Order: sequence, then C-alpha cells, then structure tokens
Amino acid sequence: MPQLAFANSFWQSFDVLEKPVKAGVRKAMEKFQQLTIAELHADKGLHLESVHNARDPRMRTIRINDFWRGVVLAPDDGSDTFLLLSVVPHDGAYTWAAKRLYTVNTATRALEVRNVVAIEQLTPALERAAAAAPTLLFARHSDTVLRDLGIDDQVLRAVRTIIDKPQLEAFGTLLPEDQFEVLQYLAEGFTPEEVYRDIVVERRPADAPAEPSESLAIAIANTGNRITLVTRPDELAEILDKPFAAWRVFLHPSQRRVAYRVSYSGPAQVTGGPGTGKTVVALHRVKHLLARRPDSRVLLTTYTNALAGTLRENLTLLLDDPERLARVEVTTVNALAHRTVRALAGRVPTPIGDGDERQVWRRVCRKLDLPWPEQFLAQEYRHVILAQDVRSRAAYREASRRGRGSALRPAQRDRVWDAVELFTAELAAAGTTTHLQVCARAAELLDGADRSAHGYDHVVVDEAQDLHPAQWRVLRAVVPPGPDDLFVTGDPHQRIYDSRVSLHALGISVTGRSHRLRVNYRSTEEILTWSTGVMVGSRVAALGGEGDDSLAGYRSLLHGRRPRAAGHPTGPAEVAALVEQVREWRAQGVRPGEIAVCARFNTVLTSAYDALVAAGVPVVRVRDQPGAGADAVRLATMHAMKGLEFRCVAVVGVTATAVPFTKEVTPAEVDQAQHDNDLLRERCLLFVASTRAREALYVSWSGQPSPFLTEAT
Repeated sequence: MPQLAFANSFWQSFDVLEKPVKAGVRKAMEKFQQLTIAELHADKGLHLESVHNARDPRMRTIRINDFWRGVVLAPDDGSDTFLLLSVVPHDGAYTWAAKRLYTVNTATRALEVRNVVAIEQLTPALERAAAAAPTLLFARHSDTVLRDLGIDDQVLRAVRTIIDKPQLEAFGTLLPEDQFEVLQYLAEGFTPEEVYRDIVVERRPADAPAEPSESLAIAIANTGNRITLVTRPDELAEILDKPFAAWRVFLHPSQRRVAYRVSYSGPAQVTGGPGTGKTVVALHRVKHLLARRPDSRVLLTTYTNALAGTLRENLTLLLDDPERLARVEVTTVNALAHRTVRALAGRVPTPIGDGDERQVWRRVCRKLDLPWPEQFLAQEYRHVILAQDVRSRAAYREASRRGRGSALRPAQRDRVWDAVELFTAELAAAGTTTHLQVCARAAELLDGADRSAHGYDHVVVDEAQDLHPAQWRVLRAVVPPGPDDLFVTGDPHQRIYDSRVSLHALGISVTGRSHRLRVNYRSTEEILTWSTGVMVGSRVAALGGEGDDSLAGYRSLLHGRRPRAAGHPTGPAEVAALVEQVREWRAQGVRPGEIAVCARFNTVLTSAYDALVAAGVPVVRVRDQPGAGADAVRLATMHAMKGLEFRCVAVVGVTATAVPFTKEVTPAEVDQAQHDNDLLRERCLLFVASTRAREALYVSWSGQPSPFLTEAT
C-alpha cells in the first residue's frame, strides 16, 4: 500500500478550501491509502497522471473533483511514499507543478523546493546588473564555503548576483528553504561556522546517510520540520480534522533561524506585522530553551488573560510533554506581579480598573481645585511618574516629561505631586491599588529578593508592545541579566493600550540582537493591503522606544478576495446586511466557528447577536470563553480580538463617532502630544481588528464612516 506524506505547502492550500472541496480531498486521500501501487496507477477515479513538461519528472496530479486537482510528488526509486504538495484549481495545477523542482539539500539532507523556471529567467538579467554593482552581498564567501553549507550550483549562480539584503528577501519565495535560510544567516553577519552549527547540524538527522540520498522516502524522513508522514491508517482522518492546529505552531525557515539560534548573548527582540509568526517564534524559543538544560525554568508572559490562555493552549500543542510543560509558567505580567507582592510582602490591596481609577482622579481634581482634567493627571501619573519610577517630590521636579505635550513650571509640578499624594492616600484608605502600582511594588521587592526562590532562568515575552515600563521592571528583575535572559516579541503597529517605553533606559539592550519578520503567513495580500491603508501617514514608535517602526516590505504569500466595505443609512440596515454576509460565508462552506464579528462597543454586538440568533445562526461571545469545540460565530469587541484569528471577519459599527471614540482621545488643547498618541492608538485598534481575518474581511458602518477608512477604502 502507498504511504502518504503532506508538505506544509499542502496545509496552506487545504486550510483555505471550502468545506465540499475539503471533503473531496479527504475522500481522495482515503482511497489513495486503500489501493496498491498498481491499482493506484490504473484507478480512473483518482486519475493519477504525469505533468507535461514538468521540470521535476516525479510530478503527478490526482483528481479531487471536476475543478480541483491535488499535486503529488511520486517516488521513482521503487519506494511507496507519495508526497502531497498542494490542492490547486485544475488549470493552475499543471502550471504550478511544471515550474517546481524538488531536490535533496547536500548539507541538511532535507527535501526542499524551488521555482526553477523563475530562477532561470531572473538570473541572466541579474548577472548583468551585478556586473556593474560596486559590491555584492556574498562576495566575501567562496564557492567552496557556500557549497559546504548546502548551496547547489543553480542557487550559487543566482547568489552571485545578489547586491543587498532586500534583493535576497525578494528571492525568498523562489529559493530552496534550507539554502535560503543559510543565505539569510550569512547576510546578517553570522560566520560560516555559526551557520553550520545553527542550521546544518541542527537540521540534519543524526542517522542521515553520509552522502545525500536520492530516495524520496529517505528525503521525506529527513525533513520532519516541513513534512508530515502518515504512519498508520487511522492517522489520516486525525491529521485532516485539525490541519490549522498544526499550522499554528509550524515554523517557516525565516522564523526558525531566530527561534532556534543556540544562544543570544543578552536580550533578543523579534518584531513584525500581524501574521508574521512572532507568537509561533516565541513558542518555539520556549521549546528550545527547555531542551538546552533539564532543569531550566521559563516564564512565558503576555498582556491579557485571554492571550495567556491562547499561549498555554498552543504551547501544549507544540510540546506534548508533561515534564517540559511543568517547567514553563504561562501568565500575565500583572498576575506575576500580584503573586510576587503577596509572596514577599504578605498582602496585596485590591486592584481597580481604569474607570474606577479615573473617578478617584476626578475627586482629587475637585478637592484640590486643579486646572487640569482628571484625564491629564491620570496620564501624567502613568507616563511620567510610574514610567520613571519617580518616588519623591524632588525626583518629580527633575523628571523628564519627554512625550508630554504641555510644559509644567516647577510650581505646577508641585501641584501635580500634591494630587499624586492625595490619589495614593485615597487608594490606601480604601484598601485598593492600581495594577501598575502593584507592578512597581513587585519590581521594588524583587530588587532585593533571592531570585532563585522567585525567579526564572529565561523570560519569553509575547505582545510586548502593550507593556508599561513598570511591567518591564518586573520582568527585568525576575530573571538575572545574561545570555538568553529575555526574548521579546511584538508589533508597535498593534499597540492598542497607551504604553510607551524605552527598553534601553530600563537596562534591556537588544542592540545587535533584533530581528524583523516581514512575511505574513495568515492573511491574504488583499486583506493586508487594505489593513495597512488604515495606518497610512502614521508615525509609529519602535518597540524599544528608539526611532520609528515601519511596515515597509511587509507582504503576504497568499491571495484571495478583496475586502468589502459598505455603508448603510441606519443601524438596523447595517445589522441586516451583516446577517446576509454571514449567511453568504456559511453558504461557501465556512463553519460558524471560523467566523468572527467585532465592534468597538458591546451595544453594537448585542444588536448583532440578537439578529444572528433570530436568523438561526449559532453565536457565542468571546468574553464567555467558549471552548474550541463550540461551532458558533464569535462576537467580540475590537480589544478582545487581539491574538485571535478567523477565516472570515466582519468589523461592524466603524463610524466616525466610534473609531476614534471621542472619550478615549485627549483634547488637543489639553495635550497635543497625548491627543496624537490617542488617535494613533485608535488607528491601531482598527488595524488589529482587520488583520484577524485570514481569507475574507467585511467592514461596515451606518451614517458617517470613520475617517480612518479614507485610505483603506
């Protein structure tokens, strides 16, 4: 009986198929397993046939239905292992297959693919351009060195034309996976010895043959990071039932070099737009750190409880090892700080939310007859006093207020400090505190504590862009400085909470250890283009606070339908259109659980909930924490969509009064800099909501649309 293996390119294509086509794939694969090799070649239903003029003579297609074909790599060495590569529309299948060549890497022994036709067409023109270039990216590395790292002759010829790193990245989708990763390492300044250690040695199986084998079965066995082999009859259904679960923890070559680097000499940082795999990189970094020592302890942390829950679920999926899981704590920074204060001080006042904190500041303003609104005082306390760990009136008089848009004279600073003292006194009298105050106290206590009792060997931080300096101080204090102490991932364009930080000022320097991911593996290019239009014209501070961040070069490898944006005369008309959109998605084979509806306010979600229920559509609210098995449309606020993703997303109620929400934007006359930051945060919120969609995005409003939609639409 033939054996089946699935390339990760198959999961990409399979996950976006409509339900009837997926059923056809399942049926074809089940039949594939039941036939002998001879029967397989003779079966008219599967119709296994060669691809005319294919560069790889092993290319075959099989029939899924009248419109869809599976592309398969067939063995030509007498073995019985077939590799399913992709599911493609009939006409496109032959074109896709004809251009690709699968070869065995001479160094890693892994099977890898290239677009051989595109490389052949591009190389001569690039050679002419390279002849006139003053420098070439890989000029310092000899052919012998590159061949020892697995670079073959065709790729070597192309490599000798590459002028700079952007040109190398442009080649990325054409070159063989392991070879491209080797070139990325070298381009980043790693020595050939380091590249051999971190890629070749790590990637090549210990029992790999001394010489590269041409056997497809052996090559597949050597490529465990990119190929899934079906080893028993009941495994096929199990694999096809949860393809996206496996995809969530899959690493692409550009990500693997970051996650599995043997060691960093200090804190390391990974940035990138939505869908670039930052969270997946963080999870694999945890796996790598756990494997290095049998007693290492890792803290995996993030901003919200919902995100921590998702991290915990995905880490369990990745590790599947109770012993290693026991050495990881997954929690929020606030929860860590709360537990630390309770352990070291014995008592923690009750934390209050932002709304209650604002009321206390309002009372303080009235009691002291201050000229500033409570919003200004709350932000001054957050962005200057807590951010810089200011603990006295004298220290506040000298504190930098960089980033604040209104100057304060010394006498005014004294009045602000009077307000701070009254604010903290009121909280203490009520037995309450704020989450950031708890973090400040935790960092203070940890500074003089025994880290072996309360610390970790490594800290991995996800969604780092939303952390406040007080929270960063907790993380800096909980792990001793040194190699692999902090591994930080985040995206400044997804900063939806008002946090600004300079990591360097906090003793966290990532200089020389910073990596940027630019390829989106989740959303289509059409969704990506629409969403980045929301951010046009905005200056976004870098993750560490030094300079600006950019989405330049951010791209997707996937294509699909253009997002739909629709205005309606009334709210009820908008909700009725939403119901029709959900019905349309379901008619296309999208399960309810693969659809999300989000809005700025819960009142809009309530209207959507009632209308969908009345239409017979199963619906759940994300805040109710439905299990993964609940096959119902998810409803969530834009803030709650952080860290989630769905095949189809409807963003509703995107009106001029909701996005931006006036009450969340500081008036320009109070503080111009804060006003600008607040508007940027509101843009980021719409950007985050839109980029949760993998295949289809629908955006609607009633009345006047949000001004942020001007560039996007």
